[in-house]
Amino acid sequence: MKYPKEYLDEIKTRLKVSSVVSKVVALKKRGKEFVGLSPFKNEKTPSFTVNDEKEFYHCFATSEHGNIFDFVMKTQNLRFGEAVKYLANIAGMQPYLFTKQDEEREKKWKEYLSIYSKYVDYYHDQLLKNEKLSNARDYLKNRSLGKDEVKKFKIGFVEKNPSFFDELKKEFSEKTLLESGLFYFDEKKKKCVERFKGRLIFPINNISGQPIALGGRIIENLDYLAKYINSPETNFFKKGSNLYNLDLARKLSNKIDHIYLVEGYMDVVGLSKNGIENVVANLGTSLTDKQILTLNQFFDDIIICFDGDESGYQAALRAAENSIKELKPEKKISFLFLPDSEDPDSYVNKHGKDYFFDFTKQNKISIHQFIFSHYKKQTENNPSSLAIFEKKLRSIANTIKDNFIKKYVLEFFLEKIAELTPHSNQNTKKFYVKKTKSLEATKKYFNESQSLTGVELKEFSLLYLIMNNLKLLQSNIYLIENIKLFTEVNRQIFESILEKLKSDDQINLEGLNLDRQLLDKINKFAPIKHILKNKSGDDSEIIELLNDAIRDLKGYDLELRIQELESKFSKDLSETTFNELQKELKKKQNLN
Repeated sequence: MKYPKEYLDEIKTRLKVSSVVSKVVALKKRGKEFVGLSPFKNEKTPSFTVNDEKEFYHCFATSEHGNIFDFVMKTQNLRFGEAVKYLANIAGMQPYLFTKQDEEREKKWKEYLSIYSKYVDYYHDQLLKNEKLSNARDYLKNRSLGKDEVKKFKIGFVEKNPSFFDELKKEFSEKTLLESGLFYFDEKKKKCVERFKGRLIFPINNISGQPIALGGRIIENLDYLAKYINSPETNFFKKGSNLYNLDLARKLSNKIDHIYLVEGYMDVVGLSKNGIENVVANLGTSLTDKQILTLNQFFDDIIICFDGDESGYQAALRAAENSIKELKPEKKISFLFLPDSEDPDSYVNKHGKDYFFDFTKQNKISIHQFIFSHYKKQTENNPSSLAIFEKKLRSIANTIKDNFIKKYVLEFFLEKIAELTPHSNQNTKKFYVKKTKSLEATKKYFNESQSLTGVELKEFSLLYLIMNNLKLLQSNIYLIENIKLFTEVNRQIFESILEKLKSDDQINLEGLNLDRQLLDKINKFAPIKHILKNKSGDDSEIIELLNDAIRDLKGYDLELRIQELESKFSKDLSETTFNELQKELKKKQNLN
C-alpha cells in the first residue's frame, strides 16, 4: 500500500536533510551546503555534500544521490516503509498504519483542510474587496499595515452577522463543520454560530503552509470580549505543537541561523513588514517542549522577545524554565527584553529594522544568565535565602536533558553563587590562584593559534623544516623547487629562501635576513616541531617529513579545486563538471 503523498511531504518539510544526515556523517557548513566524508566509501577527503534548500544529498565518490528517505534506506539497510516510520518518529509524527482508522482519519484530514482553505480564502477576499468592511481596513491602516501584509499573511475579516456556515453546509455535514472549531452551537438560539465573528482572522498554517486553525482579534475596544482568541484544539490542531508563521520562516533557515519568537500575530506581521521575516509566534500560550524542538530542527539560536511589561516578563520566565530542558551543545536560547510598555511590533515601527538588530546584539542574554539574574533579584544576603537560591538553581539545571549542557550550566550557577559569598570561598580562591595564572598563558597561546588557518600551519611546518635543514636542502634543491604556498607572507619567505639556496653560497639562518617576528611565529606554532622531538633527526627522516608536508600542501590545493568544482556542479549539474570533479577526486585519493 502507498503512503499518502501529504504524509511523506510533511515528513520532508519537518526534517532538514542535514539534520538527518548529521546523525551518521559529521558535516561542516560550506556556503549554502554541508560537506562530510562519504558514508558509502572509506575516504580521507570529504566528497559528500548536502543541500537543504534543494532537499538532497550527493556523494561524488560513489555517485549516490537522493532525499532523506533514500539516505536512511541506504545507510541503515531499511525498506522504504521502515525508513518512513523511522523518520516520522524523528519528525514527531504519528506512524501511518494503513488501518481503516487511518484511512478514515486521512479522509477527515482532507475535509478539515478543505473547510479551512475555503473559509480563509472567502474572508480574505472579503477584507480586500467588500466595501462594507472599511472599518477593518482602517484599523489595519492605523496599525501601519497595508495590502501587501494582508495578502502575504492572508489576513481576513469576519463580519458581525456572517452567513458562510450556510454556504459550507452545502458541501460538508454540520457535525464536520462543528468539529473544525470554526463554529459552535448556540444553545439559546439553537443554531450554529461563527466563532470569529467581528474579528480580524490570522490563518495559522501547518509547516507545509496549509491553514489548520485561526487566531482572531477584535478591532473595537469592547471590555466584555477577549482581545484575542484562537481556534479550540481539534484532532488536527494542537496549540502546543504549532507556531504562527513557521511555514514561511523555516525557508530562511539556510541563510539565517537565528529566529525571533514573539507572543502575538501582530508582532509577526509588524516585524515582517519592517524586513524581519525570521520570526514566529507561540499562539499566546506557554512555550512548550514541542515548539522548542521544532524550532531547533531549523535554527541554532532562538531569541525569545516578549512584550516589555510585567506580563511579558512573567511569560518569558515561564518560557525560560520550560525551554532550558531542551538546551543542546550546538543550540542556543536567548532572551531580549524591550523597554517597558513596548512590544516588538511597536518598537520596530518606531525605530526600524537596523536599530532593532543593534538592540538585539547589545541586549540579548542567554537563557541561563536570565534565570540566574531573575532569582538573584529575589534573594537576600543571608544563609537561608542563599540556600533556597542555590537549591532552586540546582533544581532548574537538573531538568536539562543533555548531560554536557547540564554540567556546564550547573557550574555557571555555582560559580556565580560563589562570587556572592567571597568569604566562604576564600580558601578555594587561594588554591586556584596559581592555576589561573598558568591558564592565562595557555589561553593566550590558544587564542593566538586559533587565529591561524590550517594551511598557514602546514606552511609553517614546511618552512620550519627548510630553515632548520638548509645544508641538506641546498644539496637536494629539487625536492622543494615546485612547491605552491597559499599565504602571501609565507610565500615571500619561501621564495627568498629558495633563491638563496640556489645561489650555491654557504648560507645559515642568520644570513637569510628574515623578519624576526615572522621567524618567532613559525618557530612557535609550526606543528612539525613536536614530531621532530621524537625523531633522531637523520637526513632520511627529515626528507620523509618534508615529503609529508609537501603532500599536505598539494592535498590542500586539490581540495580547493574540488570545492570549486562541487560548487559549480551544484549549480549546473553538468556531466563535464562531474567528470572533471571525479578526476580531481582520484588525484586526491592517489595522493593519500
